[in-house]
Amino acid sequence: MNENTVKRLLDLNRQFYQTFALQFSQTRGRLQPGVMEILKRIPASARILDLGCGNGEFWRALRRQGHKGLYVGLDFSEKMISEASQGGALRVKKLDARPADRNWLLMQADLSNQDWDQRFPEAAFDIIVAFAVLHHLPSQDLRRRILEKIHYLLLSAGQFIHSEWQFLNSPRLRARIQPWHAVNLSATDVETGDYLLDWRRGGLGLRYVHHFDEQELACLAQETGFEVLETFYSDGQPGDLALYQLWQAN
Repeated sequence: MNENTVKRLLDLNRQFYQTFALQFSQTRGRLQPGVMEILKRIPASARILDLGCGNGEFWRALRRQGHKGLYVGLDFSEKMISEASQGGALRVKKLDARPADRNWLLMQADLSNQDWDQRFPEAAFDIIVAFAVLHHLPSQDLRRRILEKIHYLLLSAGQFIHSEWQFLNSPRLRARIQPWHAVNLSATDVETGDYLLDWRRGGLGLRYVHHFDEQELACLAQETGFEVLETFYSDGQPGDLALYQLWQAN
């Protein structure tokens, strides 16, 4: 995928999440069953980086279950960070700005920028999570670069836990797939597994989404220094609208 197409798709998703931040947040008032399962596995003292933290529901759930370790939530959307900060988290620009008495931090940053990881020291986290994030990042090259940075930020044997939307499993969601000409692109401009989906709550919007399968994720893990420890499906009425994986840094 050429750089111009990558930029156009990133801009499309930025515009979507800025325009529909409130409506999107309203659909995320509770955590998905798969995320609740992940919560059970996180030690109370773990240092956590939450990529695409959204409105902060995962952080609030961690607090409710007594998490005492460092939590850093990162999101590119100013509106989402504002939603999350209502719970009392401190907004900072770099991890080394953390006051000694505050373990809950929020940062605004865009994973598609080359320097987003420079806010953190090497091996700063035990666990990095990214729920429903990677599938909104266009191009194999960009996703690979981000995963390499995630590996850099994890301790040896640290875990990267992520979920990927399995929208093709739902006839209702498949009906929301739109042709690429709706954003002045063609199928030859994008990569295999790339889709354009519409949004119909509070207005009409369009989002770029990549559909992952287990084989593609296994290749990405191997290429970026991870071992896939576990895979499971969850969420939605049939329980298969999201693919969850736990990776360990080699």
